[in-house]
Amino acid sequence: MPASLQGKHVVVLGGAGFLGSHLCERCLSDGAASVLAVDDLSTGSKNNLVDPRIGLLLHDVCKPISIEGPVDFVFNLASPASPFDYDRLWLETLRVGSLGTQNALDLARAKGARMLQASTSEIYGDPSVSPQPETYLGNVNSVGPRAVYDEAKRYGEAIVTAYRDRLGVQTRMVRIFNTYGPRMRLNDGRVVPAFVGQALKGQNFTVFGDGTQTRSFCYVDDEIDGIVKLMLSDVSDPVNIGNPVELTMLEFAEAVRRAAGGGGQISFSPLPKDDPKQRKPDITRARTLLGWEPRVSLDEGLAKTIAYFRTVV
Repeated sequence: MPASLQGKHVVVLGGAGFLGSHLCERCLSDGAASVLAVDDLSTGSKNNLVDPRIGLLLHDVCKPISIEGPVDFVFNLASPASPFDYDRLWLETLRVGSLGTQNALDLARAKGARMLQASTSEIYGDPSVSPQPETYLGNVNSVGPRAVYDEAKRYGEAIVTAYRDRLGVQTRMVRIFNTYGPRMRLNDGRVVPAFVGQALKGQNFTVFGDGTQTRSFCYVDDEIDGIVKLMLSDVSDPVNIGNPVELTMLEFAEAVRRAAGGGGQISFSPLPKDDPKQRKPDITRARTLLGWEPRVSLDEGLAKTIAYFRTVV
């Protein structure tokens, strides 16, 4: 399969979501002949599909996926992706990670397409190793409040591997670390829209725990670039795509305050159960195998993100 999207037919499951919509646009800009977003809009929005060339199929991917015509690439980004979403959509999260992933694989197999699975840094749970390399097997609570997402994604990696090894389906797996940028939902429960919304409204920043837990934030353009590079590569094992610059929540709150030019004081709340204490990707594999690393600085990415949120707050 040529290592290019030029003239190819692309399907993006979860294509009306935050990451999915940016990926659809990137595929078009790289010359794809067609891009079809498949989404049930449970967490996505038609408003994210600003380019009229992006097709939209309203469909629950937990049901078999039937698409007419050729398909060369299937990107599976379909899943709730924030604690707020997978708390209220707990059964849907489990189903989309299992049945949805199998249906994505069946579509790719039927079309002779290559399939990329969007996995997650949550694979690593609350890690005892930092930074987290792809070889780290994780520290995950299978019966905790985050288990519906964590275990759905772990199962997703298992079935992708099985289809690759047993049925010969061409597959790729990306482990996505915290990503931010325009089109995030203001109320989705993740720290970037939460802090940005609070800053723009002059409210206090809600920090869970003592604020020393860390995250690593990758701007959406960099994340999508890594995802596309992985899809077009010959790397079938999981690859971390994220920014290795690690910040505490207190440091991140101050970064948002500076970028937004406002915000209140720090307000502390109890740390949720199983909330990871550290997130820092080891991106050696991405650098050496894909020639990828993030390029957008936090200051630049926050400026673009805040400019978007000013239009929706």
